[in-house]
Amino acid sequence: MQTISANIRKEVGRQTNKLRSKGILPAVLYGPKTETLSLEVDEKDFEKIFQEEGESSLISLELEKKKFLVLIHAIEIDAISKKTIHVDFYQPRLDEEISAEVPLVFTGESVAVKELGGTLIKNIHEIEVKALPQNLPHEIKVDLGKLKTFEDNILIKDLIIPQGVKIMKGPDEMVALVSQKVKVEEDLKKPVEEKVEEVGKVEDKKKDKEEAEEKPKSSSK
Repeated sequence: MQTISANIRKEVGRQTNKLRSKGILPAVLYGPKTETLSLEVDEKDFEKIFQEEGESSLISLELEKKKFLVLIHAIEIDAISKKTIHVDFYQPRLDEEISAEVPLVFTGESVAVKELGGTLIKNIHEIEVKALPQNLPHEIKVDLGKLKTFEDNILIKDLIIPQGVKIMKGPDEMVALVSQKVKVEEDLKKPVEEKVEEVGKVEDKKKDKEEAEEKPKSSSK
């Protein structure tokens, strides 16, 4: 388990800009059984841990000789610099399941892509799971080696899921497949005129329907 050190933060509001200029990241700690605390952590230490652990792995937060098992619950990114400017650490209850988004990591090489010239299509890049905090996976791997022909596909039920982890998606939802390159190019090259013609047909049907509704109905005796 990764460990990050933190200190109590006294600066708030615009004063936190002084911290950021010194490579210190403003943060907050909270949870169902935790007092909300304003913290500061080393920016480089945080970025290293976040790249390795993401938002679905417990890390140890050390604060004044105390240790808190926390998740990186949310981060705030500066729109211009794209740097992290604030982070939320959440201490969950370890005896209750929580939900988290876990990234899918695609590994291996598809024969249908390499030898048949197909195009790899990834329908899902991350997946919602539910588990006890200590059982949350950092990532879920997807073996592309299973895609040997254009008829092969990888579904949710084909993924190898760690014990104690529930997938919050249907078992038959598509994760990845390989499409024939010719078919993909044909779909992309469909003339715009075809779509315009289709719209015109819909408009004509709508007009005919409106005219039919406007005609007076003959009364029956």
